[in-house]
Amino acid sequence: MASTDNLEKNTAFAEKNSATFPILADPDKKMSKAYGVLMPVGLAKRWTFYIDKSGIIQKIDKKVNARTAGADLVEHLKALHF
Repeated sequence: MASTDNLEKNTAFAEKNSATFPILADPDKKMSKAYGVLMPVGLAKRWTFYIDKSGIIQKIDKKVNARTAGADLVEHLKALHF
């Protein structure tokens, strides 16, 4: 997961929600710009990139639903044989 928030906000979010995964802080928005997800308002679109061990993007899910994201992620990983 990546966020345009700073490290302190991401850490607070992770602690509040008992996150068990890393959250990348992208406050300068370089990564968001590089992946083409930065919106004009300065926030990143909620897209999921499936990147293989070689660093090649195998799939981009542009229709992420926060309510089903976890289950959707598992299904996409299975379909991609990750």
